[in-house]
Amino acid sequence: MVYELRCYTLVPGKMPEYLKAAETIGRPVRGNDYGVNHGYWTAEFGALNQIWHLWKYDSLNERERLRGELAKNKDWTGKYVATIRPWILRQDLRVMNPVVDILPSDGTTGNVYELRIYRTVLGGAQQYAENFKAVRKARDKYSPIWGAWTGELPQPNEWIHLWRYKNLQERFEARAAAMKDPDWQAYLAKGPPLLAEMHSTLLMPTNYSPLK
Repeated sequence: MVYELRCYTLVPGKMPEYLKAAETIGRPVRGNDYGVNHGYWTAEFGALNQIWHLWKYDSLNERERLRGELAKNKDWTGKYVATIRPWILRQDLRVMNPVVDILPSDGTTGNVYELRIYRTVLGGAQQYAENFKAVRKARDKYSPIWGAWTGELPQPNEWIHLWRYKNLQERFEARAAAMKDPDWQAYLAKGPPLLAEMHSTLLMPTNYSPLK
């Protein structure tokens, strides 16, 4: 099983048009027939005018096959891609290996999601993943992780993790409480020798995102 995380940077001012096209054309055409969509978000803090979406495939070969089939879908290429192409300045994608498989929607809405991407030193992502798995139960007491991965392509030295909160206040409180936990403190102390860069993006669900 592999996941693909895509980020589209849009022409400023085109976000409303893109969201409408994705909701009314793109998502109905694609559905989950060409990979399973788990989330569709807009970025709130940090780099703006960005769309993030998360897909799951059985394997890299299956991803290649399904994307080939999607490219043959005339409604996809002629109606959707042709519409949104002028609004997209840049496309970035990550192919990722699951460490904590993503949780399904529990039916709640109005949540916020924090995507944290850590670039590690050469070979450090796997060790970071092992360290997290050992401390996960301690961290879940404050807010459960919603999914975690190590990078495969194009950057293998990444630790990528997704968190869900009801709001920013819950995020602040959960992180503050976790920082007092001895097990979490011990885990954090192992991090600096493995890390090169750390990035955090707040994601807001679109109204057609499976995770809301």
